[in-house]
Amino acid sequence: MLDTRLGRNFWLYTLGRWISQGWISQAGWVIQDVAVPLYVLDQTGSGAMMSLFIMAELIPRLLVNPIAGVIGDRYDRKKLMYGLDIARGVLLFGVIAFNILGIYQLLAVQVVMSILGAFFSAGVSGMFPDLVGKDDLARANSILQMGGQVLRIVGPILGGVIYAFGGIRLAILINAVSFFGSGLFEVLIEYPWKTRKLSSLREVWEDMAEGFRFIKASRAVVLLMSYAIILNTLLNPVFTLLIPYMTRVVLRFSAVQFGSVGTAATLGALGGNLLIAGKLKERSENLIFKAMFGQLGLMLLLAAVPSLGRVSYPALLALVSLIGLCNVFVNVPLFTKLQKAVPSEIRARVFSAFETAVIATTPLGMAVAGPLLDMIGIVPLVVATVVPSILVSLYYLRFKELLLGIGFEKGPDEVVG
Repeated sequence: MLDTRLGRNFWLYTLGRWISQGWISQAGWVIQDVAVPLYVLDQTGSGAMMSLFIMAELIPRLLVNPIAGVIGDRYDRKKLMYGLDIARGVLLFGVIAFNILGIYQLLAVQVVMSILGAFFSAGVSGMFPDLVGKDDLARANSILQMGGQVLRIVGPILGGVIYAFGGIRLAILINAVSFFGSGLFEVLIEYPWKTRKLSSLREVWEDMAEGFRFIKASRAVVLLMSYAIILNTLLNPVFTLLIPYMTRVVLRFSAVQFGSVGTAATLGALGGNLLIAGKLKERSENLIFKAMFGQLGLMLLLAAVPSLGRVSYPALLALVSLIGLCNVFVNVPLFTKLQKAVPSEIRARVFSAFETAVIATTPLGMAVAGPLLDMIGIVPLVVATVVPSILVSLYYLRFKELLLGIGFEKGPDEVVG
């Protein structure tokens, strides 16, 4: 049963996101995560071509994000949201109708989808915190994540089945329908926004500069963003490289066991979101540092898993599940505080700048961790990744009072709809 306290607009938004993010990003985002990799490998057998598709997603988004932030603050965010969802649906229907299925044709489609996604994300990041009261924001963020996490459990399997039975055409068709379904829910959202149209290119630069000036002038925002970016750079390789490498190469687990490790992490994250949404709510915002040190301690224990012999498999499942739970207790409150700290009229620009920094710095950690893995091995690298994260967290602990105080200032909530 839907909780009416969060409001009609929130549930319309959330159901739309569950449809598109569930069926696209999680239960297959079959174009990017399942179908396209399979299709590209079937057609070319080239790892280099796979890398090219990944770059076609990242680089355009990196380039247009600052401009997208300006558009997200100046123009009607609701229209941007449903308009870009529908536009992406139209594009994918066109891919099927005109048989645009060549490798380089799909590469061009990937670029266009990335650009549209950047403008969509800018509008959404500015709009979402206005749909609920500040006191309900942590809970709302958790509920929003839960739908995707439930579907992520079955997503890879479903995406593979879809590709096996219907090929790339069926995969694209499902994505197109999902975008349209999401857009239909979003049209019904009530969200008044005063449009300020751009009259010159100069205004784009001025708006971008205003966003960066706000970040620079707000000590709390600088601390939140820098903490999140540094930790993402350091710890992202643990999730994307070290745990998969330990599972498959070091411990030589089967394909089923390999998949179950990812499922355990998702179940842990789902449990964390359920706790925030159902019990902790706003109180979860005080757990950032406790959860972070808990997560880092659990990550250090990963170094002991290869020496555990027969119990290494259940031990790894337990650890990644608890890491997933702690990760939610860090990410949701941290993101919620950032949403509260940034005024609505400048939020899209600030969040676009934040996303750009994350996209730009994430490969740095991978670029260092990959060669080091071959040089020093999995156990020393786990320690070499986690210990600096602990030191960074100890430094930011000095600002605990400032960071945990964000969002608890006295004042009226600003709620739309």
